[in-house]
Amino acid sequence: MEKLEDFIDLLKVLVRSPSVVGAEHSFFRVLQRELEERGAQVVWYEGVLVAHGSRPNSAMFSAHIDRHGLICTGPNEFQYAAFVAGRRSDLLGNSVSEKLMKKIVDRFHGVPVMAYEPWSGSYRGAGEIDRAYVCEYRNNLIFEVDGLEHLVAGTPVAFTDRLSIEDGILSAQLDNVLTAAHLVHLFALGFQGTAFFTAQEEAGSSWRYLLEWFRRFNGATDRLVVVDTSPYPDRETADRQQVVLRRRDVNAEFHPATTQQLEELCRREGISFGYKDTYIEEQNRRAEETGGEPQSLGSTEMGRIAASSVGFVQGTTVQIPTTGYHTMEESASLEANAGFSRLLTHFCAESDAL
Repeated sequence: MEKLEDFIDLLKVLVRSPSVVGAEHSFFRVLQRELEERGAQVVWYEGVLVAHGSRPNSAMFSAHIDRHGLICTGPNEFQYAAFVAGRRSDLLGNSVSEKLMKKIVDRFHGVPVMAYEPWSGSYRGAGEIDRAYVCEYRNNLIFEVDGLEHLVAGTPVAFTDRLSIEDGILSAQLDNVLTAAHLVHLFALGFQGTAFFTAQEEAGSSWRYLLEWFRRFNGATDRLVVVDTSPYPDRETADRQQVVLRRRDVNAEFHPATTQQLEELCRREGISFGYKDTYIEEQNRRAEETGGEPQSLGSTEMGRIAASSVGFVQGTTVQIPTTGYHTMEESASLEANAGFSRLLTHFCAESDAL
């Protein structure tokens, strides 16, 4: 991977910078600094930061920059930020499923957290998650935190995070600071296209901000490439591929020619790849044979914007295989990151973006 040490240094900075769903402004400020230091021109819009070089239409990438965390909703009362930002914590029938709440409720006991002011990123205190429970009256997931009793409602609380590197594996709350770092790093490698950094993907809203940008300039495209991480159950399964491609998700089919271009680049450059939709379909066939529960094809930013724009914005996605999805120990191999970086740079070269 080109300039690997620089990439790791950048990733360490971004991992330590809080970006809770719905409170991403301070992270945008960090991104702006890092991008401008690498020669990018940066413009803010509601919910999306746009960075571009001298040939903005040559190649377009998008990464969401929000990460999971908590929002203070009362005296020593905190809720899962994605549920609040997605308005899924009300009493109007749009609340989160009991199954999902039970899946999350025991995940973060004892996790250290830090509160911050959402615009500037100023430090507001540190604590530790004491317990989480489902409130029977509100049918909602509530957290209690030791050390942050002084906070007022509306204050975001991020999981305290540091990047760990051991035996060729990167570990942290990687979704989706990892691929955002790759897009920033592209500018250090000479990228002259456009990179979008979107807010509130974990609340299902990022595609709206992105689509509004394209409509603002009447700029239809079929070559948008959305980058993200992609979860696998264990390291062995994740390591079967360096990059993850998709032909579709649960929302829409992706642009076949752009997807095929990425596959051909992988084959030509010796980058191992797998199709996530094919993997899930195979897993579902096995589940059907054994009476197991089928998986969804998943919902991506690319699928949401393709379906909602009725083809006005199309493209495909490239993802980095990870394990421990949506935890503080989400991990990805350095080998996968190297393959991912090489694929992006070769795609940029073919698009005259480098």
